[in-house]
Amino acid sequence: MEVLANLINGMSLGSVYAIIALGYTMVYGIAKMLNFAHGDVIMVGAYICFCAVSYLGLPVIAAVLLSIVGCTVLGIVVERLAYKPLREAPSLNVLITAIGVSYFLQNAALIIMGSDPKSFSSIISLPALQLFDGRLTISATAVLTIAACMIIMVALTLFTGKTKMGKAMRACSEDRDAAQLMGINVNSTISMVFAIGSGLAAIAGVLMCAAYPTLMPTTGSMPGIKAFTAAVLGGIGSIPGAALGGVLLGIIEIFARAYIGTQLADAVVFAVLIVMLLIRPAGLLGKNVSEKV
Repeated sequence: MEVLANLINGMSLGSVYAIIALGYTMVYGIAKMLNFAHGDVIMVGAYICFCAVSYLGLPVIAAVLLSIVGCTVLGIVVERLAYKPLREAPSLNVLITAIGVSYFLQNAALIIMGSDPKSFSSIISLPALQLFDGRLTISATAVLTIAACMIIMVALTLFTGKTKMGKAMRACSEDRDAAQLMGINVNSTISMVFAIGSGLAAIAGVLMCAAYPTLMPTTGSMPGIKAFTAAVLGGIGSIPGAALGGVLLGIIEIFARAYIGTQLADAVVFAVLIVMLLIRPAGLLGKNVSEKV
């Protein structure tokens, strides 16, 4: 029962990483950039939900929707102000800008909300599942998180494969210049990618704080890094790969905490990434792409 409980907890934590990693992989797949401020958008989404419930007294569903809308707008604004002027700049410039945006969001939250950790009361009030005559208890938060991850992955796969905007995103991913010649508005497409990724970050932030109810300006930093690790592990640029990498990373982390030690759990997670990069640099579901020089 202990192994099964750890497996379910790992899938729950990994589902949060997977939702965040989906934002990373979409932005990289289309815009070919690593948005390291993505983890801090998680923190902003959690703070919006916290303020909506605690200070405004809004219902939970309304607070979650407000968080999604707020983070979506934030993603579009950040893309337009910080990343769009660097569309043709070297990748190093974009990377430094992303780090700058990350620290800006952290310090803005520090000024507005203060440094004291906030107690994020769980927004999920459903009863836990009791299995095997009560020997195995699965929290409603874990069930909802895993279900949300699966629904989001399927929805994104259908969106990118079936809709007009999704096909435009895939065209920009393959060849941005050719897509523009075919009449696709590349700027609007990239803005849409940032909007979707930031909305997913809001969902991940709410689910993460529902399971781990402590909120502070640096809340999204480590989950953001681990979600990037998950995206690389699964194959960055691949939606199923991001989901698979996130779930595997969560399972590895929970089992490392249980059987190796809490202090070494993060080291085990990043050691797995190093081994994967040595064995299969493209990730589990990634593809090696050759470039003509």
